[in-house]
Amino acid sequence: MTDAERQWVSAAKDGDVEAFNQLVRMYEGRVYGLAYRMLGDSDSAADVAQDTFISAFKAIKRFREGSFAAWLLRIATNACYDVLRAQKRRRTTSMDQLLAGDDDSPGEQFEDQSLPLDQHMINRELQAAIQAGLATLPEDQRAVLIMCDIQGFAYEEIAAATDTQLGTVKSRLSRARAKLRDYLKSRELLPTAER
Repeated sequence: MTDAERQWVSAAKDGDVEAFNQLVRMYEGRVYGLAYRMLGDSDSAADVAQDTFISAFKAIKRFREGSFAAWLLRIATNACYDVLRAQKRRRTTSMDQLLAGDDDSPGEQFEDQSLPLDQHMINRELQAAIQAGLATLPEDQRAVLIMCDIQGFAYEEIAAATDTQLGTVKSRLSRARAKLRDYLKSRELLPTAER
């Protein structure tokens, strides 16, 4: 945790809303990105991100020393699990909608505008396939894969965020990578060298 982050956490514990807003600005992209990749829907991801920060603000006094990011992502991950459980009970979203994605996916805002149109199309197809592949993974494996390979968290931070042992994180990550690789390979979307 950086010194600034430590100061913001301390001030937020004392009720400083602006300090907490600094933490929100620091982590809103990561929380939204995790939620989007877990849920596959921008509206649900935005709701989870908002709920995560509201819950974190209410519980900030209970935060103990350690990784604030891991603590925050644990809240976000649990919120995603709640949404996924509710979706399983309701089944209001068709599989076609999940696989089609939506126009607000986080990857679109980062597309390289200097690429030729055909490369844009290939990149979008691959992004959609990765998102569809993520949706096929068990929730615990999906969360670990997103945190590690997409968001770049260390194994120790992921273990803290998911409240699991380090060995469990590594095994879930290994299984998730293998399943996603098999999914992409079956659709012939991996480069030849990766097959």
